[in-house]
Amino acid sequence: MSKDSANKNNELILVKISGEDRPGVTTSLTAILAKYNAMILDIGQADIHKSLSLGILFKSNHNDSGFIMKEMLFKAGEMGFSIRFSPITEEEYMKWVSMQGKNRYIVTLLGRKISANLIANVSQVLANEGLNIDSITRLTGRIPLEEDAMTKACVEMSVRGTPKDKQVLQSEFMRLSQELGFDISFQEDNLYRRNRRLVCFDMDSTLIETEVIDELAVRAGVGEQVKAITESAMRGEIDFCESFRQRVALLKGLDESVMRDIAENLPIMEGASRALRILKKYGYKIAILSGGFTYFGNYLKQKFGIDYVYANELEVDDNGKLTGNYVGDIVDGQRKAELLRLIAKFENLDLQQVIAVGDGANDLPMLNCAGLGIAFHAKPKVKANAKQSISSIGLDGVLYMLGFKDSYIEEKK
Repeated sequence: MSKDSANKNNELILVKISGEDRPGVTTSLTAILAKYNAMILDIGQADIHKSLSLGILFKSNHNDSGFIMKEMLFKAGEMGFSIRFSPITEEEYMKWVSMQGKNRYIVTLLGRKISANLIANVSQVLANEGLNIDSITRLTGRIPLEEDAMTKACVEMSVRGTPKDKQVLQSEFMRLSQELGFDISFQEDNLYRRNRRLVCFDMDSTLIETEVIDELAVRAGVGEQVKAITESAMRGEIDFCESFRQRVALLKGLDESVMRDIAENLPIMEGASRALRILKKYGYKIAILSGGFTYFGNYLKQKFGIDYVYANELEVDDNGKLTGNYVGDIVDGQRKAELLRLIAKFENLDLQQVIAVGDGANDLPMLNCAGLGIAFHAKPKVKANAKQSISSIGLDGVLYMLGFKDSYIEEKK
């Protein structure tokens, strides 16, 4: 028998099953297909609030198709499920197969709660750019009905196609993010995204909820002067190195014991402990690359098991007082990017496998050279120049951008 004759004797049928989920549904239906030696060409299943939606595309001999559908119909009725059958032409199937090589992207929606307005607007932008949504998955745990300021919600969309204009798409997402108060991440879905292994964090206002130099300045009685210089530097208005020298000079005479007191009372950023714990658990290397001070970076290293710490060293005299000077080179924005590259090389990683997270203008060089650069609760200038941003929830939002799902990563109680 020729290939064409064999194809004419075959039928392609799409089965759609829905109803209240229970064990054994997939087993029962695929057993019928197995009985008639049908070939499964595609299968997908989703469970939303105990409601099952199962789709099976199968190929079978023309003489068997009627028996298969009849038995499936009886089995579905017996189990209380609705079932529909749709014939698929060979042309339709081949067109679907040809889509396999299309670009794939991941859109991550982050916020305290996910609104219908957000989903509607994001899906419209995707449609306008010619992208098709293949699947939508909730990554966060089940959302309580009670309003809670600390609630977080994340939905991940897997989309396929080639954007008509990626810059327009990114601009639209940024506009929606600002207008609706959500974070919207758009990433290429490739092997690097699934195999990232190094995370480089800024420290001040990223891992901790303060700028340590400001805390030191308050103790030294020069708080307002130093804070003004810090804010100007974070906005990118003055050179970081010059601002650093000015601020350190103002700390002259401060007792070293003050640093220990501040370190023991550092306010840890929301979500930071969880993010660091889970990243360590799943084998990620973690680095602190900070324009702050090694004293505090080393404290966090011991507390969270961080692998690398690079920051600035304050000079202390023989009497245990700060001299107003520093030791070694200043860790500025360019130095952070250099250190990121060096650590990646040492760990035998491609830069696409590296994540960088920071909030200030001096973090932009490392955010832009990492495969995934995330501006965290950053100033407008930093957000506008970073690849991705998180502003609506805590630091564990990084986990969702990596595709972690609460139901998988949280230990069973």
